[in-house]
Parts: sequence; structure tokens; C-alpha cells
Amino acid sequence: MPSILHVEASPRKQRSASREIAQVFINAYIDAHPGTQVMTLDLWTTPLPEFCKQTMDAKYADLCGMPLTEAQEEAWDQLRELAGFLHAADVLVFSIPMWNFSIPYKLKHFIDLVSQKGILFSFDPKHGFSGLLRNKKAFVTYARGLDFSPLSATPASAYDHQSPFFEKWLNFVGVEDVQALVIEKTLYGEAIDRAFHDQLAIDATRMARRF
Repeated sequence: MPSILHVEASPRKQRSASREIAQVFINAYIDAHPGTQVMTLDLWTTPLPEFCKQTMDAKYADLCGMPLTEAQEEAWDQLRELAGFLHAADVLVFSIPMWNFSIPYKLKHFIDLVSQKGILFSFDPKHGFSGLLRNKKAFVTYARGLDFSPLSATPASAYDHQSPFFEKWLNFVGVEDVQALVIEKTLYGEAIDRAFHDQLAIDATRMARRF
């Protein structure tokens, strides 16, 4: 039985364009794969621990092959628990708005917490880094207020640090099969915004059926 993890990076809920299209994809995927289990990780309601001194000390103790103290082990277990959501799912769905040309700080916080050796990647001096999220697929919806596409008449595409960063991270932790939809021009008015949404909903449904 396949399983989906939906990581929500927008606090806007029903008003979130990225969440709306991600939900269309999830519903279509369930229709095509009855019995699919869906988990949701809302980064705005899930407690994300601080990367505190104990966590940093645990990180370097692990890197040096030293045993962790009880406090360090407790801090490290919090990161393992968060990363467990990613390990447990077959399909990873992310809904991500653009904030200041990049991703929301909550998503960056999550990435900084779980991207650790032995949790999401391994390291070998001879072969380098290897991602641990193997045999998974990812579907990502990006939302942007303006037109950041390469075809834009403005130089806006040069400021897109949203999708390049996020997909490099997915590849780094082992997710090579990544498909995405970009919702552009959400600030251009209701008519243009709705036209984009309607077309992308059709695209998301088609992608889910052959995912």
C-alpha cells in the first residue's frame, strides 16, 4: 500500500496556492492508487526544536565517532523523529511558496535539522556523500507572486533561489525522481491567477495518474 507525506510550508492553509495544487495532486493520486495512506507534516504547527548547543555537540560527537551523552542522544533523537516522516513515505509532496526569492524559514529550519549524517545522508572518504532517501519520488508545487520563469521579460528568473535550492537538496538526500509545477503570477489579479490555477489543476491531475 503506497503512502504519501505532504509537507506544508505555507501558513496560509486554504488561501495557499501551492497547497491547493498539491492537494489536487494528492486527491488524483489516491483515485489512481486506492488505499494510499496520507500523512501531513505542517511545518507551522509541528514543533521544530532549536539547533542548540546539545544538538551541535551531538553532531560533532557523531562525526568524530564519539559516544553521545544522554542529553546529546535526546537532542539527536528529535532529529531522527522528524526525519522519520520522510523515511516512512513512498511519495513526498511539498507545497512551497516563495519568500524573499527563496523558501520559507520554517522549511529551511526543517532542512537544517534533518540534514545530518546517518539521518538523511552518509559519508565515505572514498565515495563522498550518499543520500539515504532512496527509492522515493517527490512532487513539488512552487508558488510565486510574480513571473520568475526564464521567459519573463524582466530579469526576475535570476532571483529564483527557491526551486534550484530545494531540488538540489532533494537530490543530495537521495531523491532523484522529482517532478514539479510552478504557480506563477499569483499577484496579477483574480482572472490571471484563476486561469493559472485551473490549468495547473489539470496538469497536477495528469501527473498524479502516471506518477
